[in-house]
Amino acid sequence: MNLWEILRFALRGLSANKLRSGLTTLGILIGVGAVILLVAVGNGSSIKVKNSITRLGAGSLTVSTSTTGRGGGFGGGGQQQGSTGPRTQAKKLTLDDARALTESPSVESASPVVNASSATATYAGTSHSISQFVGTAPTYFKPANKVVERGASFTGADVTAGNKVVVIGRTVVTDLFGTVDPLGKKINVNGTYFTVVGVLAASGSSSTGFQDADDVAIAPISAVQGTLTSYGSLSQIVVQAKTPEKVDAAQAEVTEILNQRHEITGTTSDFQVFNQASLQSAVEDSSKTFTVLLGAVAAISLLVGGIGVTNIMLVTVTERTREIGIRKAIGAPKGAILGQFIAEATVLSLVGGVLGVAAGVIGSQFTIVGVEPVIVPSSIALALGVSVVIGLFFGSYPANRAANLRPIEALRHE
Repeated sequence: MNLWEILRFALRGLSANKLRSGLTTLGILIGVGAVILLVAVGNGSSIKVKNSITRLGAGSLTVSTSTTGRGGGFGGGGQQQGSTGPRTQAKKLTLDDARALTESPSVESASPVVNASSATATYAGTSHSISQFVGTAPTYFKPANKVVERGASFTGADVTAGNKVVVIGRTVVTDLFGTVDPLGKKINVNGTYFTVVGVLAASGSSSTGFQDADDVAIAPISAVQGTLTSYGSLSQIVVQAKTPEKVDAAQAEVTEILNQRHEITGTTSDFQVFNQASLQSAVEDSSKTFTVLLGAVAAISLLVGGIGVTNIMLVTVTERTREIGIRKAIGAPKGAILGQFIAEATVLSLVGGVLGVAAGVIGSQFTIVGVEPVIVPSSIALALGVSVVIGLFFGSYPANRAANLRPIEALRHE
């Protein structure tokens, strides 16, 4: 009996119980589709987080005051934590610190930043609470990846003169102005009038947790300190390295300069340097683990589908015991019987696998819990290959059982 005849007998056997074959195929379909879709969701989540970090600014560092009095920070900035060295009087970040950092060979700019804790803006009777009201220098826009879409940014002359001008994000424009062109309009922020000179392009993501990255206003630091905050310490300093390759060098130089200025003699520190590149590397590793975990969970359903194939094939062998006896009595070799039932199990798994691939690809075209799935081609090949292997593996035991039936016993079977 050739391969074509074995396949023809297998298809005829499957078509005799269409509903049972369909339900078995459905189990494989769900398993394969789940593997492809969940891996795509994990991959999409990884890309989304990576893009969000990239939007914070390539080649940038953020220097902030240490909340514990022991520096360190993410990516190795500042000093090591857990030190037993002598504690020094904690110093706040200042404008002089920011100016000193610009002297570093690897630093392109160091932008001082102050954040107004509460800023409510009003215009023409409409009120909006701005979640991020930032006072800074014009050099802040590049490392923070803030792009002015309309109008213009403020200048160094505005900072020197303390001009009350502001660049606002899309959310502020929508909630405060609606369809009115905001450029040139004056908004009242906590009793002080600022003139809108620019509108930022949409960020398209949340930069910090659940905070809207477009609900932002950026103004000269001198104007913000004189009206919305006090003259004193900075919230942070945003440092832009000259090139992405010089980020690590810039981090080391920033740490050394601030250690000298803050008179850090022990191993404790009153500041921390946050490296975006190090965060991205850590997130990538976590995302890979998350994606593998999702794939493993989905693979369990594929395993359950394989067990279903075994169960159905055992039932099929039991139901067709007499047929097997007749075929063996008229000379059908053991290999033909074995091949027929393995072929049936493999066809069930292969059809389910192909339909599962189609279901997974179609499902990945939709946004799931805010994530746009991104198909991983290797997951398709792997899931489809595993479905075929499942047919061969889980179908081999029932097929071998059928092939080993003694003709006389099979003919006596009722």
